[in-house]
Amino acid sequence: MEPILLLVHTEPDGTLAKPALEALAAALALQGELTVGLVGAQTEPAANQIAGSGAARFLAVTGEPLAEPRYSTDAAAAEALCRAAGAAIVLAPATSRWSRALPGVAYRLGGRVDTHATSLTVENGAPAVTRWFYRQRMEGVLTRSQRPWLVLLDSGCVAPWSGPAGAAEAEAVAVDTPPTRTSVTGVQAPKTDEQTIRPDAKLLFVAGAGWTKKQADGAVHGPEAETLILGFLRSANASLGGSKSLVDLSGEGEAVLRFMTHLNQIGQTGATPRHPKGLSTCCHGEEPHVVGWRFVNQRRAINLDPNCGWARGKADVLYVADAFEVMRHVNRLLGAAAK
Repeated sequence: MEPILLLVHTEPDGTLAKPALEALAAALALQGELTVGLVGAQTEPAANQIAGSGAARFLAVTGEPLAEPRYSTDAAAAEALCRAAGAAIVLAPATSRWSRALPGVAYRLGGRVDTHATSLTVENGAPAVTRWFYRQRMEGVLTRSQRPWLVLLDSGCVAPWSGPAGAAEAEAVAVDTPPTRTSVTGVQAPKTDEQTIRPDAKLLFVAGAGWTKKQADGAVHGPEAETLILGFLRSANASLGGSKSLVDLSGEGEAVLRFMTHLNQIGQTGATPRHPKGLSTCCHGEEPHVVGWRFVNQRRAINLDPNCGWARGKADVLYVADAFEVMRHVNRLLGAAAK
């Protein structure tokens, strides 16, 4: 197997996050000589964190200019690490930071880059990348003869590496970081309980347009729908998804869930999450929406229509019931359990 370079960037505390550990596990599975390239304001904690991984070599580009993600500094650091390692295969987690910088690095090195890879394996003695096409409807396996070959691995496809920490000494790689024209003055983020998109949540809760329609009493209960959904998300620490019909309502002048945006959309034209469990409510199970559930392991749905799409093999369990009544009861049970 050709030599491999794993490129990872550190978190503010100097350690590695889950996507980096997933990419490390994928790199180790190739059983080639592995070099780890670390980028960040401080890299010693990250090197110690994965000291027991069996990597043959650690390289590091360290400095305050690399504390924040910028294309110019990240690309310069990645290029320097690739040249110092001399690896033919470069693997990196598909974080927003590397997804922005590494295609340009591949051009500088005269190599090639593939993004959104779900696995990197060895077939007939050569590395091969697996990825999905056409909104996860077709799976392709790619090989390339160009080197270096840079591969960005999507998160959630590989179990993260776990092992004992230790002490590792990283070789410093010198790089002249270009001058920056921007400065980070602070971070503004919503409160934890206001965050609705949680990629690491064990449960994905998906709401459909039925939440904003007239109910059995002939009235629309939008405020109650918001209270029920948000209450469940907070109690269960679940992630929120939405059908296309629901997120499109804001442009049609109809009642909407105020916390729902197109970022929550699940399906053919939205996201394809990888949560262990999924619960769909007030959705009809149409194919364009269901295709986004391809990698959800256990799928359940609540719908008043026993003949909806979910009942036709698209859900493991279908509850024929009123979602309002079900979620009221579920929230009461969760509230009682929390006391």
